Amino acid sequence: MSETVLDQPSAFPRLDRQAPDALLGLITLYKRDERPEKVDLGVGVYRDETGLTPIMQAVKAAEARLWQDQATKSYLGAEGDAAYTQLLAQLVFGPAIAASDGLTGVQTPGGTGALRLGAELIARARPDATVWIGTPTWPNHGPIFERAGLRTQLHRFYVPGTSSIDFEGMMADLVHAKPGDILLIHGCCHNPTGADFSEDQWADLVTLCDRSAVIPFIDLAYQGLGDDLDADASATRALLKWLPNALVAYSCDKNFGLYRERVGAFWFKAASPAMAEIARSNLLLLARSLWSMPPDHGAAIVRTILETPELSADWRLELSRMRVRINDLRRALAAGHPALTPIAEQRGMFAMLPISGEAVIALREERGIYMAGNGRINICGLTLSSIDMFLDGLRPYLPNA
Repeated sequence: MSETVLDQPSAFPRLDRQAPDALLGLITLYKRDERPEKVDLGVGVYRDETGLTPIMQAVKAAEARLWQDQATKSYLGAEGDAAYTQLLAQLVFGPAIAASDGLTGVQTPGGTGALRLGAELIARARPDATVWIGTPTWPNHGPIFERAGLRTQLHRFYVPGTSSIDFEGMMADLVHAKPGDILLIHGCCHNPTGADFSEDQWADLVTLCDRSAVIPFIDLAYQGLGDDLDADASATRALLKWLPNALVAYSCDKNFGLYRERVGAFWFKAASPAMAEIARSNLLLLARSLWSMPPDHGAAIVRTILETPELSADWRLELSRMRVRINDLRRALAAGHPALTPIAEQRGMFAMLPISGEAVIALREERGIYMAGNGRINICGLTLSSIDMFLDGLRPYLPNA
């Protein structure tokens, strides 16, 4: 029987072997490294000073309440937990925008699910649209939109050598965007660079989208891990306040520490309540075909925290401690070498070091320091006790100030 099967032609002849994900390969290399002083700066998860990714106490308390009080595991429907989405909208947009008749949202499996749902909505509504994406960006951004059949176009965003945003280059590239095109924007804590727009630059982006009829698609995955919950959402709120249409993908993975629960949401802001209803009917149809019903447990945790004042207060305190740790590490890094100075003013879990690909390999081989090939590091992989060792290894590869 086995020989007969082997002799048959492939049932899927157009499938080619794909290269493994580079970051997953880095994880494997790190695990095989037996050096006790090795440092993992690759995987994008929050870690505390002991190197663990802890479960937040507010999450544990919410799970205990669910275990005690949850009465059923029945389906919620394609929209997911409506109360979760409504409470989260207040956190993200503030009460006024959250209550708007032009805003409609649904629960999604993580921020990635939200991005894909938005991509499918765009492909259905504006199949000729181009999605403009800054470079560098999260590696999954391009594939998500391209797998939905959309055309993508890169624009300038960041200059690694100067660790700064190339805003003039970005705006020059976006002159070529057509009405109805989509501009993908990181709402805060840019991944992989940590570089966010200034207040004036955000205002210029609002003006550009308004004048050019370009629709912003905001990826907000790190609210609360930059400056604070309101400050990190301020740009998103401004875009939705001043522009008739916008899309928002949101993730609770990082700020609630719910990585494996895949907790997200997608919102569409329409120019009118009637258009919002039309968009919602399409979102539910698309969600039904993509995942049918979203997983409930993580969203139920978030809902329980947000609707329970004492748990919400505990969560906010825990989140602030995470944020303080991240920003303390940023300042410690920035003080270690003049070329790292911009890191102190950047925000979020990630930074992009001004070093070459050869230096990345050398640091891995010589020092057991693991990071992405483009020099992107997860700052949370460092501790106050390991940062001196990291800086000692890094300094020979940094440019002179």
